[in-house]
Amino acid sequence: DGDWKFSLESVKKLKALMDENSRVNPRMVVSKAGYSPCDDKDLPEEFQPVCKREDAPAIFERLSLAVGEAYLCEICANAACAGCF
Repeated sequence: DGDWKFSLESVKKLKALMDENSRVNPRMVVSKAGYSPCDDKDLPEEFQPVCKREDAPAIFERLSLAVGEAYLCEICANAACAGCF
């Protein structure tokens, strides 16, 4: 995301955290863009510098979208994935 680089496994963990916390109850879904996982104890350490930024929720949302279809990322269909040529 811009100049930020994160491991694929950490971004997958981030997406899992965001997916878990996007539901308040079965009838109401909170936008991931309004949620910041910075207070979550399971957030990978490499995301801590992002948490200091005002635009952290937007960065986390873009990262989550980048691995929306994990199998696509792993076969290098997604330009945001590390290791793709």
